[in-house]
Amino acid sequence: MAWIILFFAGLLEVGWAVGLKYAEGFTKPVPTVLTLAAMVGSVVLLGLSLRSLPLGTAYAVWTGIGTMGTALLAIWLFGESADPLRLLCISLIVAGIIGLKLVSPAA
Repeated sequence: MAWIILFFAGLLEVGWAVGLKYAEGFTKPVPTVLTLAAMVGSVVLLGLSLRSLPLGTAYAVWTGIGTMGTALLAIWLFGESADPLRLLCISLIVAGIIGLKLVSPAA
């Protein structure tokens, strides 16, 4: 269950990172509120997952999901570069997340 909670914490991290772009420096009220809510939710879920997951693993997976998801959404939503080398680097993040999951204790 902790891994599922951590996964959703990572998705919320993607949400707030992308939300920062839409909030435009916290000048747009609705995107700002949604971004702040996603920030709080992400950290709360991360904290809940830490009840049974190791800190280093959980934090690395959380930030990895956030990094990977944000980079992919930036390509899709904002037309950022989809250069093959960039995509390779994103795939290395995915490989790291999978590796951490495989070598970590089940929770």
